[in-house]
Amino acid sequence: MGKSKDGNVTCFMYTQMRVVGLVPLSPRLLEELRVYWRETRPTSWMFPGRDPQKPLSQTPVQKACRQACHVAGLPPITPHTLRHCYATHLLEAGVDIRTIQALLGHYRIGTTSLYTHVSLVTLGNVVSPLDRLPLPQGPTAHH
Repeated sequence: MGKSKDGNVTCFMYTQMRVVGLVPLSPRLLEELRVYWRETRPTSWMFPGRDPQKPLSQTPVQKACRQACHVAGLPPITPHTLRHCYATHLLEAGVDIRTIQALLGHYRIGTTSLYTHVSLVTLGNVVSPLDRLPLPQGPTAHH
């Protein structure tokens, strides 16, 4: 983890083989993680697996996602679905695609474009560049 100049906390996202990207950590989530850490005091990994010297594996995370969806009455999702949602929400919030590419740790921009889904609301909010031009003034304005 690290801190940016503006005080925001970032953390590294890992896959099985390498660091994938540097992801901003929500202050709300950071507080929840601090509470968890104070209560559990993990020694090697923030979320240890059955063997405390190894990280939590994919299986219990996937199972927790399925269980949370079931309890909430939602269709089943996976952690990978959450990754797609994260990218889409960033795009809809105005984050440029290259920044999203860096956050997701993608080498090719084409891979990032597969992760982002444009909503109908976003498409409906697109303004034509023609509509951004100033209207002509004076007597020739309507010719």
